Amino acid sequence: MRSRRWLGMGVSIALLAGLMAGALSAQRPQRPPPPPVALSQRPVPPDRCTECHLDLDDERLSAPAHSFQTDVHQARGFGCLACHGAPRPGEDAIAATGFLGKPARRAIAGICGRCHSDAAFMRDYNPTLRVDQVTEYLTSGHGLLLMQRDDPNVATCVDCHPPHGIRPPSDLESTVHPLQVAETCGSCHADAQRMARYDLPIDTRDRWAMSVHGRMLEEDGDLSAPTCNDCHGNHGAAPPGVGSVRNVCGQCHTVMADFFTASGHVEIFEEEGLPGCATCHGNHAVEETSDTALVTRSDEVCGRCHVPADPYGGEFLEMKRMIDSLKIEADRSRAILHDAENRGMEVSQALFELEEVNNALTKARGAIHALSIDPVKAEVDEGLKLTAAGLQRGEVALQDFFARRLGLAASFFFILALIAGIVVRIRLMELSSPIAEGSPPTRKGDSDAR
Repeated sequence: MRSRRWLGMGVSIALLAGLMAGALSAQRPQRPPPPPVALSQRPVPPDRCTECHLDLDDERLSAPAHSFQTDVHQARGFGCLACHGAPRPGEDAIAATGFLGKPARRAIAGICGRCHSDAAFMRDYNPTLRVDQVTEYLTSGHGLLLMQRDDPNVATCVDCHPPHGIRPPSDLESTVHPLQVAETCGSCHADAQRMARYDLPIDTRDRWAMSVHGRMLEEDGDLSAPTCNDCHGNHGAAPPGVGSVRNVCGQCHTVMADFFTASGHVEIFEEEGLPGCATCHGNHAVEETSDTALVTRSDEVCGRCHVPADPYGGEFLEMKRMIDSLKIEADRSRAILHDAENRGMEVSQALFELEEVNNALTKARGAIHALSIDPVKAEVDEGLKLTAAGLQRGEVALQDFFARRLGLAASFFFILALIAGIVVRIRLMELSSPIAEGSPPTRKGDSDAR
């Protein structure tokens, strides 16, 4: 009886406390709901997609799961739902699950941009990555065709970065490693059917591979050699215009670009529709330069505006004559110094200083891009001073050598004469002695007997 009374009192107290709490909460101001979290900042829910997809017989479904095992996103802890889950309004999705299947090509840049355009998000994972790639892509030749014409054939993010097997650019197997970029671009630009509608050549990759740039990169392994994205850009890929070619080439060839900019021919080239550096060197099939090419360039390029009688018409030929004269004098100086060295003379310092002629030649060849004789002549004259000094030091070394040889020969003959004199003197002394005259020596006993 007593326990029931205590139980009734407990229920009454609980009801009374609940009513009081409700009254108090009704009087408190309601807090606003928390602001929505940006999609890229939401924690990515764990997924177990690969547990099934790895064992599926349909390669279209299993291959992405296998590739994703080495993907840079997987290594950072992102799963399939980071890209395929929680679509934005307007994106294709399976309504029942909220799952984004194969997205439309037009939507791909926006999907990648959820994270890659979010500076706060990227700071947590890779602060070195730029966050303007999507914006830049939309200004590229690819992006403009995609957004303005809804062209499904133009490249999007996934054409350069395989969506389930993205590797860092430093990885040799990455599609955007310098050694792979030309192949990646060529997968579209060497496709005749794909390029037919754009009136673009399909041999660009092959012509680049035969160029000095392509050979440096692919044969010599020089990663500083330019490939497609160094000239055209990557996310903002576009062909350089006539007026910007010298700036593109000038990223590496700064000295030549400065000489050409100061030449006064920039405006002339633009008026004539000549694409700066590419006018003489070509664009994709850039050949290795040579002094002999100055003759052909004089006819093919300068001859467009300058005739032989023109005082400027033969400037390239005069530049070649100057450079040739410097090479000849350098060879003469080098030959005489090597001759002296082979004879045992110390000329290492002179040979070392003569190497500066190579710098003078390089500067003279760079000055050619001023399209004027005077800058070339100034560099050649500096080189000729070096060759003259080397020639003089070589001649002095040879004169010293022959003087030493002459002194050595004189010393040899002097010593030989001295030895001969001593021998003769000894012989004379022997001949003048009694024994030499044939008289028998007298004995003391014989003289006493007499």
